[in-house]
Amino acid sequence: MTRGGSQPRQFVLVSGDFTTYGGMDRANYELAWHLADRVGAIVHVVAYRVLPPLADHPNVTWHRVSKVLNSYTLAERMLRATGRRVAASLPDARVIVNGGNCDWPDVNWVHALHAAWPTRHAHAPLLFRARAAMTKRRARFKERAAIRNARLVLTNSLHSRDQIIKLLGAEPARVRCVYYGIDANVYRPITDDEQSSARRRLALPRDRPVVAFIGTLGWDRNKGFDTLFAAQRALCTFSDWDAILVAAGGGQEVEFWRGETARAGLTDRVRMLGFTKQIPDLLASADLLVAPSSYESYGLGVHEALCCGVPAMVSKIAGVAERYPPDLADLLIDDPADANALAEMLRRWVLGRERYRSLVAPFGDMLRTRSWEHMAAEIVSLMESPVAKARA
Repeated sequence: MTRGGSQPRQFVLVSGDFTTYGGMDRANYELAWHLADRVGAIVHVVAYRVLPPLADHPNVTWHRVSKVLNSYTLAERMLRATGRRVAASLPDARVIVNGGNCDWPDVNWVHALHAAWPTRHAHAPLLFRARAAMTKRRARFKERAAIRNARLVLTNSLHSRDQIIKLLGAEPARVRCVYYGIDANVYRPITDDEQSSARRRLALPRDRPVVAFIGTLGWDRNKGFDTLFAAQRALCTFSDWDAILVAAGGGQEVEFWRGETARAGLTDRVRMLGFTKQIPDLLASADLLVAPSSYESYGLGVHEALCCGVPAMVSKIAGVAERYPPDLADLLIDDPADANALAEMLRRWVLGRERYRSLVAPFGDMLRTRSWEHMAAEIVSLMESPVAKARA
């Protein structure tokens, strides 16, 4: 992509991290890579962290922002100021920000909407709740201003698009849904031998069902592990339930849940991995992924599981749920706080494990046809549309 047929176009991307894991981090990384490597543009990334090979690409300039005390909250002001400074210094560049992280009148790619994101931290320490409330108010204020100022708003699901229009008053013509992609070489159907090898690496038995959970285990219980834990504990009282629950994710409550596991006498039925880079092994080991989130703009972890041929139960409110075909509707969780209903869903699943796996296979194959390149190319095309032109 060149300007005037000679000079390469320039882009500024503002986000916390550009990494190859996580939802928004992976998506931002892939867009930056596409612009730099496939389009041949000059890309300025404003971020705390940028992983190679993106950080080392000759077309990429990393404007590094220090993360004060390793806190995103404390560092957000510097990220915003640096993003605005870099954007202002490049008047011909297209600028892509994320939500309220930087107010700039060009493209805003919303990966999670604070205006629609409830909190579940009534049990948390008072100081945490007070700080979280203040942070949420500030985030919603900045988000509203930034999205209203954007020429083009991108989001990762139709559900989130509707929320942006209804809750923030954005004009529908300016808000477009762009689904995430996938690396089909990495996230592909798992063979029996691969599952056995992955279970050996995680020290999991080969002859029992494995139910996986992937998500942050913080004081805000948005990811719903408390519901899943309660369902597993109830099911373990039945002699015919032998599934193992394996949870991956860091956060303030990892040790709390390890303690709850021990107190409930479930150390052989619940495994808490904590923060781990063995997510591919966990997906390869799993017979089922469960994601009972109370808010999820999309749900890349669910998407990845499905691409591996692993059935996934997910909250109906998650963006990825809108892509489920009708024959998988009974994998959608109506109430992410209802442990009894989730237990019944799990019991129904274990009785029909092979049926669910066969139904998921074509859905996963369909999802694997859309790559990160497809996603990034769609965004570039939308940025060239009349409504998204930064300048005439």
